Amino acid sequence: MKNQEIAKILYEIADLLEIEGVEFKPRAYRRAAQNIESLSVDIEELYKKGQLDKIPGVGKSIAEKIKEYLETGKVRKLEELRKKIPVDIESLSAVEGLGPRMIKTLYEKLGVKNLDDLERVCKERRLRRLKGFGEKLERKILENIQLVKQRQQQRFLLGFVLPEANAIVEELKPYVKKISLAGSIRRRKETIGDVDILAVADEPEYVMDLFTGMKRVEKVLAKGKTKSSVRLYGGIQVDLRIVEEESFGSALQYFTGSKEHNIEVRKIAIKHGYKLNEYGLFKGEKKIAGKDEEEVYKALGMQWIPPELRENRGEIEAALNGSLPKLVEYEDVKGDLQMHTKWSDGANTIEEMVQEAKKLGHKFIAITDHVGSLKIAGGMDEEDVKEQAKEIEKIREKYDDIYIFHGVEANIMKDGSLDVSNSLLKEVDLVLASVHSAFRMDEKEMTKRVIKAIEHEYVDIIAHPTCRIIQKREPIKLDIEKVFEAAKENDVIMEINAYPDRLDLNDIHTKMAIEMGIKISIGTDAHSKEHLKFYELGVAVARRGWAEKKDIINTYNIEELRKLFQK
Repeated sequence: MKNQEIAKILYEIADLLEIEGVEFKPRAYRRAAQNIESLSVDIEELYKKGQLDKIPGVGKSIAEKIKEYLETGKVRKLEELRKKIPVDIESLSAVEGLGPRMIKTLYEKLGVKNLDDLERVCKERRLRRLKGFGEKLERKILENIQLVKQRQQQRFLLGFVLPEANAIVEELKPYVKKISLAGSIRRRKETIGDVDILAVADEPEYVMDLFTGMKRVEKVLAKGKTKSSVRLYGGIQVDLRIVEEESFGSALQYFTGSKEHNIEVRKIAIKHGYKLNEYGLFKGEKKIAGKDEEEVYKALGMQWIPPELRENRGEIEAALNGSLPKLVEYEDVKGDLQMHTKWSDGANTIEEMVQEAKKLGHKFIAITDHVGSLKIAGGMDEEDVKEQAKEIEKIREKYDDIYIFHGVEANIMKDGSLDVSNSLLKEVDLVLASVHSAFRMDEKEMTKRVIKAIEHEYVDIIAHPTCRIIQKREPIKLDIEKVFEAAKENDVIMEINAYPDRLDLNDIHTKMAIEMGIKISIGTDAHSKEHLKFYELGVAVARRGWAEKKDIINTYNIEELRKLFQK
């Protein structure tokens, strides 16, 4: 699948057009890119069927560029823009605080083309001399360059790698006896270095031929009878190992990790006089376990530990004394509590979102379009909200097997107030509040700002509480414990935003919130119907945060939620 490659190209075109000062078009390219990277189908298949225009946000012009890339491997428009503006837009825009226009200024005034150039002009103290920059911003940019360099050990977002990995497993499944993802992707880490797959097969060489010959493979890196490595289009490396059936469980335990978890488990094995490795659990030369993971953990006197918990954060002690949590299951989640439609900055209508949610088996959804001053996101005013309420009521009458909560997402201003009136907020079913600007406030002021929003009488949920964008923007500075204390005191719910580059709250904060008695909601922040499937990523974060069914309000029934959201 070349979905990620094409999305990357469209994002780059958008950035270069914005540097040029072109209006409107950058937003159109970004919307198309966002929808393409979250497609669950291969864009090449849509192209062959003549259905590129079925992708939300892909009009005739963008469709032509996709077609050109799929046929030639190039996009002339991008080549032209790169000649006019020869900057490494991807690495420079990864530096927090640098937008396209700032990048243009740096290129024109200081000749900055890449990260190394930027670091050099900062260290030479030349950046501060430019109008609008200054010493403080120069120091901040220099700090952020180091963060980008740390992240440049290439890692990929779980949400965009997982569908590819699952597709490979499904493709190989008919030809193997057993197969499973392993490594960090099985633990559902938010970013993935590479993908590990384990399998048992009667004809391993045939399976390796299938694996290395898949359409999605860009390059075969290594090929053997029991292990092969490939690089997919988009850059992710996938390793396939064929193991003996009697060792599948111990190999799966070993290759799932994490390293820290495995070290502690091996220490327990040694205390029992055993030896544990990828081939099995041994007492001297005798194998006593290894065919499946459950028997390996059981032989060590432990409960089987769900992969998401294997980070050496207390799960081993809990497994030894039989007190592991009964984690929320993916099928426990009955609905999605954040999404956007054409009423603000979404790509689909309310009814289209309802229809897609029904396909996923949801029993309820919350429409939470932007309101207020966030005009770039199409913030609705009071009249818009009233009109939207009428549309939702009509759709409720049409679909009696899924309930639509009418919500809004309001902005938390610098002083902690919301930028919409109470008269608007009291008319909707639920209110999400979130920070969308002024991300650089110090910890004390930012904490005060968020707590004031939590104390607002109509706020139900704080959305994407730390505002991070994985690999792009660091979290805002918050005294998270004070924020959670305020949430607990005011019965405000904290969100796990399930969009792939947010996953915010993260797993650590989720566990902390649950331990403090705070309820959690899961919202995809979907801006197209394709994004609704991301709810599973939110469940993965919840599981990594030790969440049980009772902790996640998306597992509640509709009446329970109505009561929870009562004004």
